[in-house]
Amino acid sequence: MKIVSEILEQRVSTAMERVAGQKGCAAIVRPSTDPKFGDYQANGVMALAKKIKVDPVTTAQEVVTNLDVSDICESPEVAGPGFINLRLKSDFIADRLLQINADPARQLGIEKTGEPKTIVVDFSCPNIAKQMHVGHLRSTIIGDCICRTLEFLGHKVIRQNHIGDWGTQFGMLAYYFNWRLLKQAEEKVAKGIVFDTADHSIPDIEEFYRQAKTLFDANPDFARGAREYVVKLQSGDDYVLSHWKFIRGQSLSHCQELYDQLGVTLTPNDVHGESDYRDSLPSVVDELRAHDIAETSDDAICVFPEGFKNKEGEPLPFIIQKSDGAYLYATTDLAALRYRVDELKADKIAYVTDARQKLHFEMLFATGRMAGWAPENVELVHVTFGSVLGENGQPLKTRSGENVKLKELLDEAVERAKAIVEEKNPDLSPAKKDEIAKAVGIGAVKYADYSNNRTSDYVFSFDKMLAMDGNTAPYMQYAYARISSIMKKGKDRGINTKGEVASVETPSLTELAELDLAKYLIRYGEAIEAAIADYRPNYLTSYLYELAQKFSAFYTKCPVLDSHPDKRPTRLLLCDLTAKTIKHGLSELLGIEVVEQM
Repeated sequence: MKIVSEILEQRVSTAMERVAGQKGCAAIVRPSTDPKFGDYQANGVMALAKKIKVDPVTTAQEVVTNLDVSDICESPEVAGPGFINLRLKSDFIADRLLQINADPARQLGIEKTGEPKTIVVDFSCPNIAKQMHVGHLRSTIIGDCICRTLEFLGHKVIRQNHIGDWGTQFGMLAYYFNWRLLKQAEEKVAKGIVFDTADHSIPDIEEFYRQAKTLFDANPDFARGAREYVVKLQSGDDYVLSHWKFIRGQSLSHCQELYDQLGVTLTPNDVHGESDYRDSLPSVVDELRAHDIAETSDDAICVFPEGFKNKEGEPLPFIIQKSDGAYLYATTDLAALRYRVDELKADKIAYVTDARQKLHFEMLFATGRMAGWAPENVELVHVTFGSVLGENGQPLKTRSGENVKLKELLDEAVERAKAIVEEKNPDLSPAKKDEIAKAVGIGAVKYADYSNNRTSDYVFSFDKMLAMDGNTAPYMQYAYARISSIMKKGKDRGINTKGEVASVETPSLTELAELDLAKYLIRYGEAIEAAIADYRPNYLTSYLYELAQKFSAFYTKCPVLDSHPDKRPTRLLLCDLTAKTIKHGLSELLGIEVVEQM
């Protein structure tokens, strides 16, 4: 089904074009902020009237005269300085509910895009040999939500986990790994134990890195050997590369455990890190120089995109090769951009990173356009987000000042949720308690992030995010479980709930609370479109929260199981569609598990 606001936008715009005698009029249809003004409001007439220099109220009245929405709305009304108020007909709303319920694909009646695109989403992007920390949370889950939503709407999405897995520090790590292998082999051989490198693992990847760095700084012989390994690694020495691959694999294994715990859709197949572009970096520099886009400045090779200045007003350089010949993030990102357009055939590329990288991506996009690697028909988007703060208003850190490890944060969330489950429902089986604790704990962390405007910083508080009231995951999960319990109680009382829902031919929306809930249910597609248009998951969480509140008001005022047999099927239908919408929004788009029991 086409979204209601889009249908109204098209029809009002057409009427405006007839009145104005010109194309390109925008109705600007928005949901009304106050129900007394109707369900939707067209706000574009005033701008049109100003443009053609006529009275806006008179123009709005003429638009209404030329407007045919009789199959959707009651008679339109002109209000204020030229607004057009639109109120949906109850039979139109009822018909929409039936169409949603009859959707065989269980897509809740939401239409796929008519112009599917290939969209690359670059997100998460941890560094190898370091544990993921709280700073990786937002990129990982916001990126995942974007991918899920775009795929639901019918786009081809290519996930790219652009990991930091190349550079001088990896020579040091490879040498340290070899050094440890030799030490352990010597110790085991001395004890008569057969040493097998296949049994080796790195339980704590960050501690491994820390030990290597300490030895590098303290032992000149070790540092010398590490530098030799850097050269061997970059020249493709098979033995050194085997160590690097092992360290990389161990690190990615730790990352994948967290992705699985978070319920995000990243897999090892989505990893495409800096190392994958190492052979193409010289050609990036050579091509930019050959086309006079890059030039030498202070012995470094730089691009000076137009419009970028430093504090002194001088052209700002985008450095692609240092004076010692080393390449930088800029070089690798340009190689990745070229690859994604040329090889992956991207129509759009979205980079999900924190706002501090804003300048880097602006210069990257400008350079990519200059080089012709990103033609104008390829959309480049930087999806920025703010920081996760502690309750002191500063970036969330441990007491020792280190970044909070993501695994520790998630484990604590599950532990806290488990304590709440134990308190609220101690008679549940241990397995059920664990299931609910995991869904609630992880869901609480994700939902708290999603429900904030992504461009803003937010304060991380376990107490707030695990609260059973307010706009939280536990509240939303409880709302779903509550409806599930209604349907279960109906079955226990001998009511064929599924059969009654399927039997509804003309929903009876006579009560205001029924009509209010039904109107909101048919707006789910609008919430999804709004959320993906600007990559803001908080539009989706706001919709789901409002839906849960409207359901609560409906359930308070309208008995379901005890209602008259004539009314019960419609009310069961409203319950069923509310549960399906909440479940779809949480589990399919936000990646948050729902539970049948809380």
